[in-house]
Amino acid sequence: MPLNDVLWTEPVRIRLQCGLERIFAGAYDALDFLENEWPLRHGERHQRAVKTCRGLLNGSIPSIVAREAFVAACLEAGMPSVLAPWKRKPTTHPARPARLVAN
Repeated sequence: MPLNDVLWTEPVRIRLQCGLERIFAGAYDALDFLENEWPLRHGERHQRAVKTCRGLLNGSIPSIVAREAFVAACLEAGMPSVLAPWKRKPTTHPARPARLVAN
């Protein structure tokens, strides 16, 4: 990871067209993917994602804007975002009282 990378508050998990999943932790990973490994055509959302990721790395675009532009570009290209399973906090239940058995 380069020194100037900006990590997102929550990584983006994408399902590639081949079926594999890939995780992008920040703008540098996303920009590298957009510029060097992008499948098929480069649509309007792809161009916007490249521009916003560059802007984030230069300090002129907020992180959430670049992250959402990257997700939108992936959706446009047919690569859906995979949601991580929701993790519930473990709850502690009070001990149940012993049942009385009637004779």
